[in-house]
Amino acid sequence: MIRCSMPIIVEGKYDKINLSNFVEGTILATGGFSIFKNKEMLELLRVMAKKTGIIVLTDSDAAGFKIRSHIRSAVRDGKIINVYIPDVYGKERRKAAPSKEGKLGVEGLSREILEEAFRKAGVGITQTEPQDPITKADFFLWGLNGSEDASFRRDKVKRELGFPERMSTNALLAAVNTLYQKDEFYHLLCEWFPEETTEQEGAV
Repeated sequence: MIRCSMPIIVEGKYDKINLSNFVEGTILATGGFSIFKNKEMLELLRVMAKKTGIIVLTDSDAAGFKIRSHIRSAVRDGKIINVYIPDVYGKERRKAAPSKEGKLGVEGLSREILEEAFRKAGVGITQTEPQDPITKADFFLWGLNGSEDASFRRDKVKRELGFPERMSTNALLAAVNTLYQKDEFYHLLCEWFPEETTEQEGAV
């Protein structure tokens, strides 16, 4: 497995599945044109672009370029790296017929082609040891899930980080894993909730 420190934005779940076979990191699927109406995801992309930068990897057809352009116009500040795949004609195995333009999307491309696309974009995807992720068990330990005031605590965290209020617990977990190391995020919690002694054994 190889690790990418910047979140990668793709179009659909099958693109994400293909990329996940050899990339360890945050991969978010826009749901195709759903991104045009998904205010929560667009706000998340804005925050990530400012904090770490984002990588946009869409198909090479007209739809892919429309999605790429929309993300660029919606995320005005922060860093965006565009990774472009070559025009490879064919049909994905799960589909009965080729796409309208006859090109393979991200889901149908080989690891070698995708790695070369990243390399051409100047993205340093390097082999690293996996980091200790923040888990739902950590959220429970820190009072962000499963407690009476968990919702209140999560809302405060989202406000502090500039995330949308409607962000789900799973989305929040994915976002903080992208933006922070485990101990770094834990110490932020201690600052945001100074009245509590959250330093429990094994918390970090």
